[in-house]
Amino acid sequence: MPYFSLNDINNLEHLYKINLINGCSGFKSANLIGTKSKDGIENVAIFSSVTHVGSNPPILSFFCRPTTVSRDTYENIKETGVYTINHIHESNFEDAHHTSAKYDSSISEFDKTTLISEYKENGFAPFVKDSPIQLEMKFIGEYNIKENGTILVLGEIQGLYINDDIVTEDGFVNLSQAKVAAINGLDGYTFPKLKQRLAYQRPK
Repeated sequence: MPYFSLNDINNLEHLYKINLINGCSGFKSANLIGTKSKDGIENVAIFSSVTHVGSNPPILSFFCRPTTVSRDTYENIKETGVYTINHIHESNFEDAHHTSAKYDSSISEFDKTTLISEYKENGFAPFVKDSPIQLEMKFIGEYNIKENGTILVLGEIQGLYINDDIVTEDGFVNLSQAKVAAINGLDGYTFPKLKQRLAYQRPK
């Protein structure tokens, strides 16, 4: 098994290094975050860092890269306080990936892909139509990570839209039945299959 010391990692060719390190943590979530500026310009962008923080209250987090350049998603969230999280699935992962392209803030990614925005109950931020899981979010806080300049954004779930055929009687969400994507590294997309659910474990 090859070994990479920290010194080895620091001296790797740039693209090789970011591919290697991005893959080390395992499969990541694949989500589209929908926002809208105060001027009414829609934005949708792919994120692979959405994480469950807690269920009571229901909080999810995601990381923003350093704001040394324009970050439309982050700026829109700070301006308006609301956003949506939409799961990527088998039918739209290629267009979802294209939202990582750096368009000017005056251009909506919805206009550059086949992704369609939709609104529910007079909400301000756009959802992604046909996403099997859509979350209405409210910004509640952020933490600056001084070690690398990234920002951890915390949001509280205000509403949840979810296909009823993927939720079991005990509330388990069968993501594989919904054909929800996961990301391997930076640009590898996979569609995991559920093998088995295991019972809650106690000491033997």
